[in-house]
Amino acid sequence: MRRRILLSLSLAFALGLSAHVRAQSSGDIEFRNIAEVEVEVKTPEGKVEKKRVPPNKATPGTEVIYTSTFRNVGKRPAGNIGIVNPVPASTTLVGGSAFGENTEITYSADGGKTWAAADKVKVTGADGKQRPAGLTEFTHIRWVYKGELASGKQGSVGFRVTVN
Repeated sequence: MRRRILLSLSLAFALGLSAHVRAQSSGDIEFRNIAEVEVEVKTPEGKVEKKRVPPNKATPGTEVIYTSTFRNVGKRPAGNIGIVNPVPASTTLVGGSAFGENTEITYSADGGKTWAAADKVKVTGADGKQRPAGLTEFTHIRWVYKGELASGKQGSVGFRVTVN
C-alpha cells in the first residue's frame, strides 16, 4: 500500500514541481500542469464515454496523461517558448503519445543534456556501443513552440505514461 501512495504522490507532483517553461521577455506566459487518467462513465442516456479525471491512485498498468497548458497573459506576442517535462520515475513513456500543436517535439535519455527526435535518441549499451533508446530509457520531453504566441492565446502539450 505504501508504494502505491508514493507513486500517486510522485505522479501528481512530478510535473508541477519539475516542469519548466521559458519564453523571451516580450511576453508573460502563464503555465499549468495536470495529471489525469481516463475512466469510462455512463451518460444519462446510457451511452458509455471516456472522461479524464485526476488520479486517486496509480497502480501498475495505469495510464496517466500529463498535459501542460501555456497562455500569453502579456500585452505583446511571446516567442522562444520552450517546455521541458520529465518522464516521471517508475513510469514508461507511451510511444507516439506526445502531442503539441505548432511545436517541435524532441526527447532526451540523459536527463536533458542532449535532445533528438524519438527515433534518433541514442544510449550506450552494456557493451559500450551506441544503440537506439527504448521507451523505458527516455527521461525528458521538450516542446519548442514555432513562432510567436499572440497576446491572449494559449496552447497545450502533453504525453502519456504507463505506471510500472
